[in-house]
Amino acid sequence: MDPNQRLYHFIEEALKEDIGDGDHSTLSCIPADASGKAVLKIKEEGILAGVGIAQKIFTYKEKNSSFIAFKNDGDRMKAGEKAFEITAPVQTILQCERLVLNCMQRMSGIATLTRQYADKLEGYRTRLLDTRKTTPNFRLLEKEAVRIGGGVNHRFGLYDMIMLKDNHIDFCGGIEKAIQNAGEYVKTKKPGLKIEVETRTIEDVRKVIVAGKGKVFRIMLDNFMPEQVKEAVALIGGAFETEASGGINLDNIQEYAATGVDYVSAGALIHQARSLDMSLKAVIKK
Repeated sequence: MDPNQRLYHFIEEALKEDIGDGDHSTLSCIPADASGKAVLKIKEEGILAGVGIAQKIFTYKEKNSSFIAFKNDGDRMKAGEKAFEITAPVQTILQCERLVLNCMQRMSGIATLTRQYADKLEGYRTRLLDTRKTTPNFRLLEKEAVRIGGGVNHRFGLYDMIMLKDNHIDFCGGIEKAIQNAGEYVKTKKPGLKIEVETRTIEDVRKVIVAGKGKVFRIMLDNFMPEQVKEAVALIGGAFETEASGGINLDNIQEYAATGVDYVSAGALIHQARSLDMSLKAVIKK
């Protein structure tokens, strides 16, 4: 399923969850042929995300909706500004209102926090990755919010990259065996699928350098202190991409970037983000 298919599947299921057998509040007092206009009002400072998603939600429900964006995804926003204006059947506006707000508030919170992390990396070669620590069935939009905020999307799921983590390695019987098995799997079943290996010690790194040649493309340095990351990066010498992960936050991210590591990943971009306040208000002619 491509991203657009996933998005429309998400919208369809989210609207079903909310509307059920009918939006009775709206159906009871709003005629089906009534048309109206509403604006998205911003109530907090941050990075705006989800405008494009909002447009797709409204047009999914009513293809003839008129959507005018006043700001774009990735723009800085402040309280009192308007993000967009929607003209559509009033029933459509009211039925889509909560889904639009939930998506935009959550996405804007993630994009805002991501931008704070990304800004810390200015001047360094290190890039910022997200993780799979996401809300079930909302990953598509959470990862899009990271991208809007200036981060880079890591693997989307278990299917688009092999990542040999600690439990894979321990259950398999060691790093060398896990890499060998994964390499054979890619060769025979999923040609082109990339392999990343998590390491917990400098000794693990040495093992991957030997066993992973021609198989592994990236080495993750999990819960390494900055000085250990620097040692590992020097040892790897550019033979593999490098990623530092675990315990990275706004206070120490620059210490990790100074090691020369290619990527830092932080689950906090998503699971610690706070939704930002917005509202969708009817425009009523006086």
